[in-house]
Amino acid sequence: MLEPTLSPSQYFLPRWQSEAEGTAPNAISPGLSLDGSSPSLTWRPDEFTLNQGYQEYKEELRSLIFNTANSAAPTRQGSPAGGAEQSDPNLTAYLDETHHRETAAILAVEGRTKYLRNYVSQVAPWLDMFDSDRAFGTQITAMAQTSPALLYAVLALSARQMERKDGKKNSFDSLQLYQEAIRLLAPLLQERNVQIVPICTILCCLEMMSASAQDWRRHLEGCAALFDTFGVHGFSGGLLQAVFWCYARMDVCGALISDGTESTLVPPLQWLVPGSEITDSHRLFHSTSHPDMHANYSVFLCSRVTELLADRTRFVELGEQNGCSGPAYEDRWVALWEELQAWMEERPADFVPVKEVETSPFPEILFARWSAISGTQLHHTACILMLGMMPKPARIGMSLRLGTGGSAGSALWHAKRVCGISETNPHHGCLNNAIQPLWVAGRLLSHRAEHAVVVRLIWNIEALTGWGTSWRIADLEAVWGYRVKRNIS
Repeated sequence: MLEPTLSPSQYFLPRWQSEAEGTAPNAISPGLSLDGSSPSLTWRPDEFTLNQGYQEYKEELRSLIFNTANSAAPTRQGSPAGGAEQSDPNLTAYLDETHHRETAAILAVEGRTKYLRNYVSQVAPWLDMFDSDRAFGTQITAMAQTSPALLYAVLALSARQMERKDGKKNSFDSLQLYQEAIRLLAPLLQERNVQIVPICTILCCLEMMSASAQDWRRHLEGCAALFDTFGVHGFSGGLLQAVFWCYARMDVCGALISDGTESTLVPPLQWLVPGSEITDSHRLFHSTSHPDMHANYSVFLCSRVTELLADRTRFVELGEQNGCSGPAYEDRWVALWEELQAWMEERPADFVPVKEVETSPFPEILFARWSAISGTQLHHTACILMLGMMPKPARIGMSLRLGTGGSAGSALWHAKRVCGISETNPHHGCLNNAIQPLWVAGRLLSHRAEHAVVVRLIWNIEALTGWGTSWRIADLEAVWGYRVKRNIS
């Protein structure tokens, strides 16, 4: 393993500035190795994660997925949302009836109906965060009526969320449901049935709810391989497109966890229509008037920022010649910065806050559309990272578009908006996507009142969603240099 060295941001900005100036440490952590690891040493595995049965089935699923991905092309074409596959209608009707009986028997087991209700009301909204058509809440739920493997996956994820939210120990219905989902998934994987894509994505969400930071990429790798095998991308259409963007948000969070050492597992170019160039992205995302795609565009731009940051890290730390020096780097940085600013300038009407007031310690920024909440928060996160690796301003001159009053050129301005968005918009569907943006923003804050709010926000995310977050608090406290008093409300 490489010895820790300076991160790229340290070559441009000072690590500490005075509290009187209202600024704080750089948003990019120092002292990282290139193994993609998080600085966190505070994560502790729970009983579920340590369970031997879970470990064995997790590895079995991983092996099955990669065997499928490495085999020949899919033998069954068509989308789980309803594609062009031709089949015997009598056989289809018979199988549907058989599967209906199987799923009815699954739900007849005591307690499982509550897991399905919880999935629809609590879990599906954060899977559908950027999808107003609610593919996970409606299409997946309907598909599960004739797909026992999918139903088990849905129930397993919901059960795991309830167990973590309620703090249950040594009682894991989710483990049994997870095992059953994998058992029934195996034949579908062998058939290379495209239905495995949403099933595996849901199981990936379950695994990551309590995974360590170091394991995030490992859990994401299987889905990335399946997307490549089945040709799934951000413009696939239908359910597969919705599944891709659900995965893409997790992929970006994984890249953010790596603190500049890794990009997304699925390279940004592969998010686009096959045959596209990266310069086609603006046109592609604006080829539809659906506001959801503007939110997805923000995720895509954030993935490109993590790609540039990872390239810059490899150049600085390893001397890799990858276009991250001199005029080539300046041109690349400016082009991406301008695309980020264009995203804000071209946002649809319902992406504009219905209320925006400068308050202390963070502004109130209220959105009516769910996807606008996280989409805008990711935009500000991307800008923080970009400003942390900005070439010397004297070189880029007037090419740096700073926005109204120059605010967009202030990393602290963006950081306060990341926090203000989370504080003003408590919608459950947007909470877990805020964990890494709050970490990136929190490292820029120096005032104790700000620290207290950020800690409360992160604690509440875990309490409300069951998604593991508290390890990030200790990471922030290591940056701030003291332990924040817990005052959760």
